[in-house]
Amino acid sequence: MTTYRITEAAELLGVSDDTVRRWVDAGRLPSRQEDGRNVVPGPELAALAESLADHPDREATRAAAVSARNRLAGIVTKVTKDTVMAQVELVCGPYRMVSLMSSEAAEELGLEPGVRAIASVKSTNVVVERP
Repeated sequence: MTTYRITEAAELLGVSDDTVRRWVDAGRLPSRQEDGRNVVPGPELAALAESLADHPDREATRAAAVSARNRLAGIVTKVTKDTVMAQVELVCGPYRMVSLMSSEAAEELGLEPGVRAIASVKSTNVVVERP
């Protein structure tokens, strides 16, 4: 059976190591000792990942009705604008996302380095919204 170290589990779930440890301590995620380290069984990690994806609180973060299902919360790291277009770069967990939009849209959203944002991915388009 595949197992994951706490750090690996946290990376896969997009949370901190401490969050995974709290879930283990609370009994939400089973773990066991293997070679002196806490590990999480793969099937249990997959079940938790699925429940997190289906968690009803996730829908509460939607700004409005959105058809895109792949939503990645992150932080804006760079905004490059000219008079017409803007290129917005975000880091969403381990992912770097880049979106092209009008400069007007970037201004209206208040996008600048350090701002929290959500990248909504559908097909080849990346849509950025503020939580």
